[in-house]
Amino acid sequence: MKIKLPLDQNRKLQVIFRVEPGCLGPEGAEHVVDFCLTAQKAVDNIDADFVHWEITPRDDKELPEMEYKLASKKLTHDKAEKYLSLFNKDLDEFEGHLHDKLALLIEDYLGR
Repeated sequence: MKIKLPLDQNRKLQVIFRVEPGCLGPEGAEHVVDFCLTAQKAVDNIDADFVHWEITPRDDKELPEMEYKLASKKLTHDKAEKYLSLFNKDLDEFEGHLHDKLALLIEDYLGR
């Protein structure tokens, strides 16, 4: 099956990544919102044909660090993996790439 890209917004995988304030140092709570805005701009174009990113502070520890949704419905890890396989992407590599990108962005942000 051939998928026409870019997908409509409601058919894109929504990836919510919640940033712990502590990863920005002892004063991270003061900077996490600004960092999330900066990170959002940096990741917006990654796989943008089929992924919508949401980088946000992790204010509620009960919520997972990373969450997947499709059409506003939560997806399990297995379903997110199946979705990404349609685009020849491996979920573990996909997540690893995001973590690596965010680590670099944190280094850059803290080096300001």
